[in-house]
Parts: sequence; structure tokens; C-alpha cells
Amino acid sequence: MNATLTLPDGRRLSLGARPLLMGVVNVTPDSFSDGGLFADPAVAIAHGLTLARQGADIVDVGGESTRPDHIRLEAQSELARVMPVIAGIAAKSDVPISIDTYKAEVADAALKAGASIVNDVWGAQRDSAIAGIAARHGAPIILMHNREEVDPGLDILADVMRFLERSIAIAVEAGVPRSQIVVDPGIGRFGKTAEQSLLLMKELGRLAELGCPVLLGASRKSVLGHVIGKAIPAERVAASIAAHLYGVTQGAAIIRAHDVDEHVDALKIWAAIGEAR
Repeated sequence: MNATLTLPDGRRLSLGARPLLMGVVNVTPDSFSDGGLFADPAVAIAHGLTLARQGADIVDVGGESTRPDHIRLEAQSELARVMPVIAGIAAKSDVPISIDTYKAEVADAALKAGASIVNDVWGAQRDSAIAGIAARHGAPIILMHNREEVDPGLDILADVMRFLERSIAIAVEAGVPRSQIVVDPGIGRFGKTAEQSLLLMKELGRLAELGCPVLLGASRKSVLGHVIGKAIPAERVAASIAAHLYGVTQGAAIIRAHDVDEHVDALKIWAAIGEAR
């Protein structure tokens, strides 16, 4: 799907000609993927700048872990983690920054500090005011599917479609243009079994029916470890690339990845093969 996201400062991100890469900066002591390597703001800023230099089109900053049994934060604690990092990256790079949060208060402060995109892991259904914040700032919003409980017998694709339809309706009613909305099926332990996550990746193209660009974030996820038998997230880089390249063939417009350098190389080869004559 060809689309254009307009950032609050008027810059545009074109989707469709090639998948965009969103690099991950987890400013959390309990991150599933890196065990808190970037909990120190200075380290997190340096990492975000490195991801930008490596080729990330967007740098995603999050202050609350989404791993199973994570500790939920009050907004002020989350802001204390992410605000120095957003300000630090914005001061030294013009890379667009997304704020990974489901709290309207955090999104508002982050957008004022230099973030350009809202990335909500609860699809504006935990704090619906977040959609109004995105609309007021003129920021794109990424709406992800999530569930409190796992149900192995659930028709997960139908559930994702219904959930995201509601999320889109919330955002549009709040004033976010449909052209500014991206959807994400929520691969991993977001109320899904490994088998359900695999099915969602297989059927990713179905999300095009929602009329919004699709983000795929399978990077280092437990579903990959389930398949390849590797318990350590950092050992799932090749598996992450394989999942994401498959997702690109199914129409993924944005890839959310921890390992940007490796993904840049993989996507260059994927594009070169496709363009060979």
C-alpha cells in the first residue's frame, strides 16, 4: 500500500516504495530483548543515534516494558525515563522519533519534546484520549492489537480485525485523519499463543482490508524462539529477518527491529533481487 505520513513539522514519510525501518530503543530495566542495556539515558541516546546512522527511518523510544508480567508504570515514572532520551536524540539528529506508550499524558509530553509519531500498544483502547493528543499535534498514530488473556481457541485473525476496526474508529472520531493511521497485529506475547502469532504473520496481507498501512514487529520475539529453540532474544536476529522479509512480501510497510544494521543489509538484497533484470 502506497501512503504518506505527515509529521507535525510538515515532513513526510513515504510508505510503499520500500519498507521503512523503525529501530527500537527500550529505556527500561526489564526489557525482554536486551535486559535493560539502555536504561541509562546517555546510553539510550547513543544507541538511538547509532540506529539512525545505521539506517533507521524512525527511532522508537519506550519507557515501559511490554514483556509478560511487566511492572506497569505511572505516567510520571515513564516520563522520567523517556523524556531525556527523546530530547537527547532530537538535539543531535533529525530522525523521526516515535513514542511507544499507551498513556495520553506521556504521548503529549513526548510530542512536545520532539517526538513525531505515537505508537500505542493498546490501540487507543486503554486510554482513548491518546488519539486526541495525536490529532492535536498532527502526529501519525500506530494502533496495535493487544489482549489481556490468551485464548488458544480464538479466531485470532477475526479478533485482530475487529479490535483494529474499533481502534481506527476511535482515532478517526478523535480527529486523526485515516491517512495518518498505521495498524499493527501485535506479534508476540500480546495475548496470543506462538501459533496465533505465526498465523497472523502468514495472513498479514489480510490487514490491508482495514485500509491502513501495516507495521510488523516480530523482532527477537518469543514466537521465533519457540520455532528455532533459542531462549535468548539476542540470538534470534536471523529469525527476525526471516519473519520480517516474509512480512514485506505480504505488504508490511514498516518493520520494527532491534537489529537495524542487519535489517538494512537484508532489505537491500531483497530489493536488489526484486529489481534485477
